[in-house]
Amino acid sequence: MSVQTFTELPALAQHLRDELEKKKFFLLYAHNSVGKTRLSTAFKDLGKQVNADGELTARDTLYFNAFTEDLFGWHNDLDNDIERFLRINGDSRFFDGLESMEMDNRIRPFLSRYADFDFRIDTNKWVVRFSREVSQGDGHRREDDIKVSRGEENIFIWCFFLAIVQLVLDGAEPYEWVEYVYIDDPISSLDENNAIAVGNHLAAMLTGSDNAPKTIVSTHHPLFFNVLCNELRKKAHQHLLTRGAGPNSYVLNDTTSRPFLNHLATLVDLNLAQAEGKLYAHHFNMLRRVMEQTANFFGMDAWKNCIQPEPEDTDETLYKRVIDIMSHGDYSLFEPTEMMDENKDLFRKVFSQFIANHPFNPALFLSEPAESSTS
Repeated sequence: MSVQTFTELPALAQHLRDELEKKKFFLLYAHNSVGKTRLSTAFKDLGKQVNADGELTARDTLYFNAFTEDLFGWHNDLDNDIERFLRINGDSRFFDGLESMEMDNRIRPFLSRYADFDFRIDTNKWVVRFSREVSQGDGHRREDDIKVSRGEENIFIWCFFLAIVQLVLDGAEPYEWVEYVYIDDPISSLDENNAIAVGNHLAAMLTGSDNAPKTIVSTHHPLFFNVLCNELRKKAHQHLLTRGAGPNSYVLNDTTSRPFLNHLATLVDLNLAQAEGKLYAHHFNMLRRVMEQTANFFGMDAWKNCIQPEPEDTDETLYKRVIDIMSHGDYSLFEPTEMMDENKDLFRKVFSQFIANHPFNPALFLSEPAESSTS
């Protein structure tokens, strides 16, 4: 079936495992706050085995998500502002091969694709120190113990993970337990050029080895998702994940046989938000972006042409002004500011008129999918 509904994350996680028996790769697009990180955790937990004392005895999933990034933390030398380094949580089995596998030399070829800084790992103190070549006169000098940017830190951690994936592909003993790889949003801080590069490189790694593990990639980045879809093509399941009508309900929509369109996913989310009354200031911004895409598609001069109220409705100017104000200024995309009741009513009017006046598939906006199976 093309649309399936799940009432809990473990059931959805088990479904992903079942699907990976049919195809080796599973691509999942979902907006932030839908539950991607929690799903990756539920998937990982299904592969864990513990003994009577609660000790971990076996596992099968190597994962990259927000918890992976939390294995690294900065020491910024607040007293002297000189000796800065990135701490590594050596208690994690994520670093099982760190001391024996010469990880510096394995990470460096990956990092050189994306960054111009260098590093060295101290396995005695479990820290990473960064350096960079800087211009000085007619030559260069090395600046040690630098603090890299958050984006550079994220790409370093990603390249660290890629080096471990390469060890999995090579059949290295410390990672022989890996049957699944689950990657959740690896590129939250990358620009579009790097999103394309990371997607191409990841797909090349996974398809270039006969030993590639079964892999899930979930993301809220539409360009990254599209790159992976194009690179993996028929080798991968391609799905859109949204929240269902119930409080713990999740809807999995199979997009494998048709192109992925981000604005449709946004409209589905907006429809659910307005139906549940969970409307925040940033939803006006999301609606305006969909209108801009629609206006471009139909060759209109501006997004405001997408607002076409009924003849007896005198609020057209008000609609345009409120959307303009609410999608700019101090209404940040990252501040969950709930709308006032009058703005919620106005949002619902604009949304319903927009849907009614453009030929979107009505099945997208059903509270429950017409074709579904519950697990």
